[in-house]
Amino acid sequence: MSLFTHRITSQVDVEAAPLRVWAVLADLAGYEEWNPFIVQASGSAEAGQRLTLRMRQTGGRPMTLRPTVLEAEEGSRLRWLGRLGVPGLLDADHGFRIEGRADGGARLTQEEEFRGLLVPFLSRSLDTGTLPAFAAMNEALKQRVEEATTSRRG
Repeated sequence: MSLFTHRITSQVDVEAAPLRVWAVLADLAGYEEWNPFIVQASGSAEAGQRLTLRMRQTGGRPMTLRPTVLEAEEGSRLRWLGRLGVPGLLDADHGFRIEGRADGGARLTQEEEFRGLLVPFLSRSLDTGTLPAFAAMNEALKQRVEEATTSRRG
C-alpha cells in the first residue's frame, strides 16, 4: 500500500441467510431506524445509481456524501465510490460482501479503500472514527436481521 492509500475492514457473523442480510443492507430508506453510522440514506442499491448518505463517524459530526453505486449483486455484494471534491483528492471505495457460511448463516465484511492526496492526513481519524463506526453498523445490522429472523420463526 502506498502512502496515499488506506484500507479499513470490519466483519460480523450473522445467524441468517445471505438474502436476509441483503434485504436489510439494500433497504436504504430503513437505515435511519437502525444504523448508527449511515444515519440517513436515499437512492437505490443498483449499479450506476447515485446515493445520498448522511454519515456519522464515531465521535464526529454528520456529513452528507453522494456516492455512485459500482456493484449491487443481490445477496452478495454492494459497493459504491464516493469522492471529496475532485478525483484524486480523497476517493473512497466502500464495499459490503455477504458470504454464506456452512451452518446457513452469513458473514458480512464491510471494507473501504481510501485513495488520494488527503489520505496521509486522515488515516488516523479513519482508524479511530470510521473503523469503530463500521463495527457499530455491522453489529446493528446483525441485530436487526436476527431479530427479524427470530420474529418470523416465533
